[in-house]
Amino acid sequence: MRTARDYASLIKLSHSVFALPFALLSLLVAARGDLSARRLLLCVAAVFLARTSAMAYNRWLDRAIDAENPRTKGREIPRGAVKAGNALLLAIGSGGAFLWCCALLSPTYGYLGVPVLAFLLGYSHTKRYTALCHLWLGVALGIAPVAAWVAGQGNLDLLGTPMLLGLGVACWVAGFDITYACQDERFDRAHGLHSIPVLLGVRRAMWVSRLLHASSLLLFVMFGRAASLGTAYTFGVVAAGLLLGWQHWQLRRGDSPGNQAAFFTANGILSIAMLAAGCADLYLFA
Repeated sequence: MRTARDYASLIKLSHSVFALPFALLSLLVAARGDLSARRLLLCVAAVFLARTSAMAYNRWLDRAIDAENPRTKGREIPRGAVKAGNALLLAIGSGGAFLWCCALLSPTYGYLGVPVLAFLLGYSHTKRYTALCHLWLGVALGIAPVAAWVAGQGNLDLLGTPMLLGLGVACWVAGFDITYACQDERFDRAHGLHSIPVLLGVRRAMWVSRLLHASSLLLFVMFGRAASLGTAYTFGVVAAGLLLGWQHWQLRRGDSPGNQAAFFTANGILSIAMLAAGCADLYLFA
C-alpha cells in the first residue's frame, strides 16, 4: 500500500481532476449523446496515461533540482521512496500505453498521439530555457479537450469550437501555475531557472496570472455559445469566476498557494463544476 501511495503521489494522481473533466465535457458535447462505452473508456484512459507519462518524466528529469529545493526535497525520488529508474520506466510504459489507446481509437489518432506525447514531455525541459514554461504547461493540458473533441466527433472537422475550450484551459492552467511558481522565485533565480516571476517579479507576475484567468473565463463563455450550451453551463462559468476571484483575493491577503491545499481544491472544484454544468445542459435541459 505504501508503494502504491508513493507512486500515486509521484504522479500527483489527485491532480488528474484538472484536465480530465474538461476533456470529458468536450467529448460529450462533440458526441451529442452518440458515444459508445468503449470510446469513452479509451478517451479517459488516454488522458490518464498521457498525464502519468508526463508527470513521471518530469519527476525523473527534475530529480536533482528537486533535491536542492527545500520545498521539493521531500518528493518521492529525492527521499528515496521511488527509484529514479522506476519513474523513467513508468513514463515510458504509460506513454506507450497512451499511444496504444490512441491507435485503438483509430490509426490516424495513433499517429497524432506521437507529437502530442512529445509536446507533453517537452514541458519538463522548458523552465531551463524560457519563462514561457507556464504557457507550455497550459497548452499541454489544453490539448486534452481538443483531442477529446476529435475522438467524440470521429474526424478532424470543425475544430474551432474545441479550440476555444482548449485555449480557456490553457489560460486557466498557466494562470495558476504562475501563482504557484511565485514561491520558488528566489530559488529559480539563484539556479538559473526561468519563470514569469523570475522575469517580471512576483507582483507583476500576479497581474499576468489575473489577466490569464480573465481570458480563460471569456474563452469558456465563447465555447458555451459556440457549442450551443445553455443556462446551466453559464452558471458553471459564473461559479468558475467566483472560485478564481476567491483565489486571487486570498493571494492579495498574503496567503501562499504552495502552503494552501485549498487552492488546489478550488481549482479541482472549478473543473468538476464546469463538467457538471455542461452535462446538465446536455442531458437535463436539452
